[in-house]
Amino acid sequence: MPLATTRRAGLVDQVIDQLRDAIAQGEWPIGQRIPTEPELVAQLGVGRNTVREAVRALAHTGILEVRQGDGTYVRATSEVSGALRRLCGTELREVLLVRRTLEVEGARLAAAARTDADLAVLRALLDRRDTDQRDGRVDDFARTDAEFHLEIVRCGHNSLLFELYRGLMEAITASVASTYDAPEHAEVIKHRGLVDAIEARDATRAATEAGGFLDELLARA
Repeated sequence: MPLATTRRAGLVDQVIDQLRDAIAQGEWPIGQRIPTEPELVAQLGVGRNTVREAVRALAHTGILEVRQGDGTYVRATSEVSGALRRLCGTELREVLLVRRTLEVEGARLAAAARTDADLAVLRALLDRRDTDQRDGRVDDFARTDAEFHLEIVRCGHNSLLFELYRGLMEAITASVASTYDAPEHAEVIKHRGLVDAIEARDATRAATEAGGFLDELLARA
């Protein structure tokens, strides 16, 4: 995919988007070195600092790896797969334990405080999540599932809990993707019972549903 000269506004974000798209479309496969900083500056029509900031941002997400004196290499094709490279074993278990703490209370609050509009958004996200899962779109499923759980926390209308959970979204999304391919995953984790409990304003059942599937994941981790 040829890189295009960027507009003046939001240069770093534009460069990040172009580099991310080029990697996702296979312009530079995993393990390959991307063009040098001067080459990217010439192709994109931006300054060195802009390219440097964009590369640094993508390295932070795990998509790129900067090797001093050697160049910058592609490590992953998306933020999800990049995060997965850093999330395994003990760290995965820690993320799941934190998720359980926040999501159980989030579900309890959602059952007590949700509105009809909240519920409609929640069911729409659940439908999209289930479609992504059924079609085997792992990255899309991981993002949508994480958004679904974030929406449950938002339905509790506790802004501090929401901000705490939102701050962990990268790790949460990676934990979803890393447990996706368990053989019994599609059978165990459906979440319909969780949404039904929230709709019924049954806080105890909502908390049980939220904790139950995470207990299953912790048993496998």
